[in-house]
Amino acid sequence: MANIVLLLVPLFLIFNIISLPLPARAISSCNGPCKTLNDCNGQLICINGKCNDDPDIGTHICSGGGGGGGGGSSPSPSQNCKSSDAHPQLTSSTQARLTHNDFSEGGDGGGPSECDEKYHNNSERVVALSTGWYNHGSRCGKMIRITASNGRSVTAKHAGQPPCKNNAVDGSSAVWNALGLNQDLGNVGITWSMA
Repeated sequence: MANIVLLLVPLFLIFNIISLPLPARAISSCNGPCKTLNDCNGQLICINGKCNDDPDIGTHICSGGGGGGGGGSSPSPSQNCKSSDAHPQLTSSTQARLTHNDFSEGGDGGGPSECDEKYHNNSERVVALSTGWYNHGSRCGKMIRITASNGRSVTAKHAGQPPCKNNAVDGSSAVWNALGLNQDLGNVGITWSMA
């Protein structure tokens, strides 16, 4: 009898370990669970364990108002951002984080692109630069070159600005696809420069 118990206890422990959920790599969207800022999709932040709009910069992705910076009485994201001092100086190979953004109407980008006040199809190679690199719109409509760690590179048009994210280049699905990157990762290291 004791031998059976000694055999069953390890089997019970193995079964319980196997049945534990695997750590999630998925990025949560509105009201999804989160523990850190990186757990939330796009321009959302983690507040009390749930991904939600950032009240400091006025995004309205979860509440449905569109926060990408077009028209109306709400200020554009660049007017809400406090400082661009945290951005590295632009070089011929500036390090940044490539994040995924849906620039289409109803996508996670919120409102229309800040540069041209238009939505962009996910098949277009467009990007949005974070506040310091956005530089009050001085790079709007210009092409940048993005290089991934796998050695692939692509050029894309700068169409807007993600709200206040430091060292970020938001890229459309077409940019991620051209670089051969898995969009489910949501955030990868890259280098970029003006094309």
